[in-house]
Parts: sequence; C-alpha cells; structure tokens
Amino acid sequence: MIKPLGKWDWNGVQMSSKSQEHLRNIAIIAHVDHGKTTLVDGLLRQAGIFRDNERIVERVMDSNDLERERGITILSKNTAVHYNGIKINIVDTPGHADFGGEVERVLRMVDGALLLVDAFEGPMAQTKFVLRKALEVGLRVGVIINKIDRSDARPEVVLNEVFDLFVELEAADWQLDFPVIYADARKGLAVIDYHEEGKNLQPLFEMIVSEMPPPVANPAGKLQMQINTLDYDDYVGRIAIGRIINGFLESGMQVSLCKQDSSVEMLKIGKLWEYEGLKRHETGRAEAGDIVAVAGLGAVNIGETVCETDHPLPMPLLAVDEPTLTMNFLVNDSPFSGREGRYVTSRQIRARLWKEAETNVSLRVEETDSPDSFKVSGRGELHLGILIETMRREGYELQISKPKPILKEIDGITCEPFERLFLNVPEQYSGSVIENLGRRFGDMQNMQPAGENNLKLEFLIPARGLIGFRSDLLTLTRGEGIIHHLFSHYGPWKGNLPGRNRGVLIAFEAGEATPYALHSLQDRGTFFIKPNDSVYAGMIVGEHNRETDLDVNVCKKKHLTNIRSSSADEAVRLAPPVSFTLERAMEYIEDDELVEVTPEKIRMRKRILEQGRRDRNSRVFGIIEIHKTAVKNT
Repeated sequence: MIKPLGKWDWNGVQMSSKSQEHLRNIAIIAHVDHGKTTLVDGLLRQAGIFRDNERIVERVMDSNDLERERGITILSKNTAVHYNGIKINIVDTPGHADFGGEVERVLRMVDGALLLVDAFEGPMAQTKFVLRKALEVGLRVGVIINKIDRSDARPEVVLNEVFDLFVELEAADWQLDFPVIYADARKGLAVIDYHEEGKNLQPLFEMIVSEMPPPVANPAGKLQMQINTLDYDDYVGRIAIGRIINGFLESGMQVSLCKQDSSVEMLKIGKLWEYEGLKRHETGRAEAGDIVAVAGLGAVNIGETVCETDHPLPMPLLAVDEPTLTMNFLVNDSPFSGREGRYVTSRQIRARLWKEAETNVSLRVEETDSPDSFKVSGRGELHLGILIETMRREGYELQISKPKPILKEIDGITCEPFERLFLNVPEQYSGSVIENLGRRFGDMQNMQPAGENNLKLEFLIPARGLIGFRSDLLTLTRGEGIIHHLFSHYGPWKGNLPGRNRGVLIAFEAGEATPYALHSLQDRGTFFIKPNDSVYAGMIVGEHNRETDLDVNVCKKKHLTNIRSSSADEAVRLAPPVSFTLERAMEYIEDDELVEVTPEKIRMRKRILEQGRRDRNSRVFGIIEIHKTAVKNT
C-alpha cells in the first residue's frame, strides 16, 4: 500500500508531526483542454479574490503569451484562496506530457489532487499520465467530471472509465475510494448529483476541505524546505518556491542550503512571501505545511533543501523522467545573420540555454565539439518548440537541426524510445491514417468507436515515427484528426524509416523573389515564399513535385524589349504560398537541412549553402552507401 506523503520522513520513520488543519495544499491535474485553468478562475472569483469592478480576463492563471495563444498551460503556477478560515493553496499544472517535469515536481508540494475529466471525452492520454504521477507520490485524489452541460455528456460512463483507470494504475484501496463532483467550470457550478441544478462552487470547496488531507508537519521540528520551482525578479534576483516540510521560516533568518553536489552553504533569508490570490504578499514568518517563496538564497537550484544552520538534513533530489528527443541549437551563420535579432552570438545563446536548464528540469543542455553548437534534449517536439519560440520572441536568432530520438544500449541491444499514440479520426479517413502509421512502424493496439462517425485508435510507435506525422494527419483527415501521445518505454531499434517523399526547391542566387520567376516555376512545385521576399543561395523556397532537390532562380526578372507583346499587360496569377509554423518546419526538414529562426522570420535552408559543394558531398555520400551495401551483400 502506498503511504500518504507527509506522514513519514524520508527514511520511513514516523515523525512527531501533527495535522495543520488550517491548511490544504492541492494540485489540479487533467488532460490538456479539460478545463483546469477555467476551474481555477471560478474558484478565485467565488472566493472573493477580485473586486466587483475589477476587469478579469479568461484563464487568468495562463499569464504567458504563448499559453494564451495556444490555449494550454505550460508552466505550473501557485495561487491561494480562503474558505471558512482555511487557506487553500492551489497549483495549476500543465496537461501536456511534454511538460510532465512541471507536474512531477509540483506534486511533491501538495497533499491532494483534483483530477478533471471531460464528461464526454472521458480519460485521455494525459489523464493517465498525470494520474499515474499523483498515485506514485501517494496523493489523495478527488475526481471532478467537468463540462456536464455538454449535450453529448455521459457522466456515468465516464465515471466508470475513471474507476477502471485507477484500477489499471494499481491505486491503493484508500485511493480507489475517491470523492466525485460534477461541474460546469465555465459557469462556475458544481453539484454532487449531476441531475441537480448547481448554484455555485460551494460543493467543490466543501469537498476540498473535507476530503483533501491537511499537511502533516512539525512546526517545532528542525527546518526542512525543498525547492520545487524557481522564479526571477529584476530587483531581488532568483526566487525559490517550495513547501516547508518541518519547522518555520522567518525573514532575515540564517539558514543552510544543502546543494546538489552535497555541499552546504550558509545564507540569510532576504524576503519571504506567502500566496494570496494571484499575488505574493510579504510576510515575516511562515510555518510548516505552507507553500512560500523565498529570496536571498543566491544561486539556488530545483531540488535543493533549505535547513537550519546547525542541522542540515537534505531531502532526496527530485527525479523526473528523462528526455527522449534531442536536437542541435546552432549560431545563425546564414547570409541574413544579425539582420533581425538582438542576440546572435554563441555566448548569448549559451547563457540563455543554461539559464533555462536551471528551471526547466526536463531539459538537458550539453556542449558539442563546436563552440557554435549546443545539444539540447527534451521531452518532445512541443517541449523544445516552446523553448525555441520563447527565445525567438525574446530577440534571439539561431538555427536548429532535425529532432532525433535519444538511443540507449540495453543488454547490448540498441533501443529507441516508443510512444503510445492516441488518435480520434473520422471513420472514412481511418484507412489512410492506419496505412500511413504502418509505414512509420506503428503497431495498432486498440480500435473502438467514438460517437457516431469517429474512431479511437491506439498505436505503439517509435518516437521518431511521430516526427512529421501531425501535418500528415491533418492532411489525411481534412483537419478533423485529433492526436495525443505519451512516452511508453524503450524498445529495440526498428530500422530506418523512409524519409520525405518529395524534394525541395532551393534558391539558386541571392536577391528578391519576382512574380515573373515564381510564375514560370509554378509547375515545378509548391512555393513557401511570396513575391518581393528576400532569399539567399541555398535557402529552401518550395517543395519539388519529384523526389529530388532542384535549384531554381526565383530572382529572375523579365527583361524589357522594344517589342510590345500581346500579353504584356496580363496580370501574373500566383498560387498562395504555403506558410510554416515553427513545429511544422521542425518536422519537415531532413538531416542535411536546418531551420533558421529569427524574431521576424522562420526560414529553412540547406546545411551546405553552395550548390557545388552540396553536389560533391551527395556524390561522396552515394559512393559510401554503395560500398556499405556491397560489403553487406558479401
């Protein structure tokens, strides 16, 4: 049986602790887009955090621009409300598995979790992921079946599916006896029986107070506080956020910091904050069980422990799942380098990546043989894509390579990461989707109907087989396919995957693209640029109709003559260019190509810009492949 966190010390010996009945620490976990942040909005409103005349935006906890644009939570955030004299610390967590590192570490700060499930969709891929993490930590989990106002809601069926998921994840007996609330987070309603009309979220507040356990701590014991999250302020520097396990903290107090390398550093608490609504309020003292923010700890890192000066007692460092995908970040050396970005040097890019690695525990940054290249590993394309997009908006200019899976040697066998893929597609397109996944070494695990005309498909597929699949799925299903995936395990290498089935059109010379040149080349393929766009030699400007690459002159101009043509005044009609997002460009490129990322543009290019060098390089590579084949056959 899993032991609830907090009642036992890190050696398994029960402590002389008591319940802090005036506190509740909870996390809200769910599949992406099931309504976590909207529910937190409702809790904040009905707890009286906002003034009556205060202007409130939707999803107030999603303060990051990227979070608002994509409608997802990327960074975990803390807030606190009061109900009947009890302080409830709430942590809003990401729902996407690529940001699972955020979920894993914040679950160490809380004693209970609220699992949100859509009343129609039921448990989805990330539902299983976040619930597994909560059960592993030993949390008390309450279930909220959200969106019961949907016309196609099926709350009873979904409740059974949730119970089956708990059983599948081997929940303890006391975890299987979970409380259930039915809610409409958007309207701010919650009920115990979904047949009843809701008035407000009071049933949910009552469930949190009665069912979620209070933190078990010893305020009179020796100080222990593990750092779970980091923030930064221009005035006070790095801010450490975590839960006080034992003892108390005071502003100006002398403490010891147990570092990751087992050393101990003596420091003084600068400022101490507690959470109230969306803001941090400075306080002079905080006791065991509360979640606080601390300044003055210098270069503190996630997982380190704050203790008393005469009694350093470090906690085990936080363990999170290893990254599965890697790519290279390179200094931009294209002819357009430095035109659009403020930070372009290897020193600036290196400093930014190392700063990110300090707070993003799922990210790994390594040096390479070249001072202008850095190996960055993450949990998936979205995880790495968010980092690149954030850097781009901050004014960084860089190049990135094609993502690759991280391989491991297990018992002498080369193994690669496998993902469990979940799809929801219209039945009429399912055949082409299954065929496409078959070419990517996907093995179907399950197929079942979802509604009248859709199918739910489940596959086991190498992680590299998913690179580029998202855009294929949208094409095959006319934009109606829904995709989610989770890391499953490491398995034997499946062999080489077929690459992109079409070549690219490459700019032959530098200059500005002209309508005349693009019009004359339209039958060669599809273009990614429009007239008057600046190009350079070696830049990818379109997709060829055939499998081979083709160098084209998109800057060619129509020369003037003294002979008037009957069609001289005819307007040139061009097909609209294909636009690429960052994630789509990452999926599209091959090993000999790069994505150039600047604050204004996303371009694709060949690694070797000069045509003659590219041709010589491809001939040498072809000879090597022929030699390898001959040796293999003999």
